[in-house]
Amino acid sequence: MNSENRWSKRARIFALVPVLLLLLTGCGSTRPGEPGATEGPGTTEETGLPATAEPVPEQDASGPVGEEPAAQEGANRMFYANVNGSVLSIIAAENSSADAFLDLLKTGDVTVEMRDYGSFEKVGPLGTTLPRNDEQITTEPGDVILYQGDQITIYYDVNSWNFTRLGKVQDLSPAELKAILGAGNAAVTFSLNQETDAGGTV
Repeated sequence: MNSENRWSKRARIFALVPVLLLLLTGCGSTRPGEPGATEGPGTTEETGLPATAEPVPEQDASGPVGEEPAAQEGANRMFYANVNGSVLSIIAAENSSADAFLDLLKTGDVTVEMRDYGSFEKVGPLGTTLPRNDEQITTEPGDVILYQGDQITIYYDVNSWNFTRLGKVQDLSPAELKAILGAGNAAVTFSLNQETDAGGTV
């Protein structure tokens, strides 16, 4: 092979070197968003967080860690009626009349001399007047009712009239409720305290 051919071959090889270098550089690069690309200097590929930072733990959807679950609805609206040595647990209604009655009980227990009326209720004077939210109601056993703004009633049977709900006795059948209320007059003490003088509850 003569010297001219050798130089011609070397020139072609040297001409190909920049092309090969360009191809190798292009294959090794990635665009942002492609697998292996980083979002910026010093970040991890998967999270985009700084390489020295630890991922923030996810919070439970139920609330911040360590917080107690929210109180059940109605848990702060309980009051009690102490009658004939038993205690009736009552959930207050959601109205301004029941709110006012709960506020009254915060100042102290309220004892009402109650009598039977119409063979379906025990009723007695509150000694004060509460705001009224009267509506036409067909009562059920266990309904606690404000009548004419100044009388409180515990129903043990059905009646229909225009008056205001104060609350509802919990977890007693009509027969159990009537037996506890008893026949004739009864002194009923309404309170925010569940315990009776004898320490018994219902």
